Amino acid sequence: MSQTYYRPTYIQINLQAIRSNIKRLKETLAENTEIMAIVKANAYGHGAVEISKAALEAGASCLAVASPEEALQLRNAGITVDILVLGASPISFLQEASERNITLTAYSLEWLHATRHFTDSFKVHIKIDSGMGRIGIVHEQELLKALAFIQEREWIEVTGVYTHFATADEEGEEHFKKQVATFERLLQLFEKRPSVVHTSNSAAALRYSCQNYDAVRYGISMYGIAPSPWMDESLPFSLEKALSLHTEVVHVKKVSKGTTIGYGATYTAKSDEWIATLPIGYADGLLRKLHSQSVLIKGRRVPIIGRICMDQCMIRLDEQVDIGEKVVLLGKQVKEEIKIEEWANALQTIPYEICCTFSNRLPRLYSK
Repeated sequence: MSQTYYRPTYIQINLQAIRSNIKRLKETLAENTEIMAIVKANAYGHGAVEISKAALEAGASCLAVASPEEALQLRNAGITVDILVLGASPISFLQEASERNITLTAYSLEWLHATRHFTDSFKVHIKIDSGMGRIGIVHEQELLKALAFIQEREWIEVTGVYTHFATADEEGEEHFKKQVATFERLLQLFEKRPSVVHTSNSAAALRYSCQNYDAVRYGISMYGIAPSPWMDESLPFSLEKALSLHTEVVHVKKVSKGTTIGYGATYTAKSDEWIATLPIGYADGLLRKLHSQSVLIKGRRVPIIGRICMDQCMIRLDEQVDIGEKVVLLGKQVKEEIKIEEWANALQTIPYEICCTFSNRLPRLYSK
């Protein structure tokens, strides 16, 4: 049964943008290079199930998540394609991973040794830490021991091997090239190369076709966001943002010069002003440090004023508007647009974090 939402604050997800971003990437790839859609963290806040279905419809062949719970959410939604868990999975998840056909990351010799009493078949991708410093096998001897351990256990099926680049979205290439060399050296230790070799995240997929191997991991750019500000001007094709954030005016009043607004009385009206209240606050992901940002109303930018509250915020209007007037916080209205990169700059962070900050009390509404 679908849920009814009464508060007029929501995230709009354009599924056609997801499909378009995948199809445009696919046009740049070699014919035998597959797209692994990265839908971890609730598909970067966009909604994992709906995004997964749209990505698969557009040409992605498999999915990747960060945790067992995320993989199970997709399986429980009826998604049957290969799913890779990129993060560290506890050994207690092995049985269900085996039964639900979920591929796990083998990221250390210790993790593999911990599976020694499990004799049902299960699939793994071996993770090489070529210079990211997170999880993964670093040294040749550890990899050789891991491969020998696996060879003695026919029920462990190695279907992939991968690494992750730390600086593919940056102008300097020294560290990137060092990682490439490390990965390719360790790849030579495999007596039989796994069927899926993948190294490229969005940044590498868009910049380095030579690193695409059998599959690319399409994450942030699948959602229409450049991997970094530096890359934004050099993308091989334009990206279409999938997410926009909407609300509407719930209260309007005219205040006199000198009136203070909000917690701490940090804003003082410089003249008689029209003030509107919006039903969105930091509990939704409109963080307090965004107090100096604008929103769109009637196609024009107007400023947020005072401190952003947990559930509400206030804006200063150019004129009186009606209750129910539509407001866009992220996205386009008429000819104006507020981009997620603006918020990222204001918060001194990256758009990835903005997307993941939006809380679950914001409904995701999908247009197809």
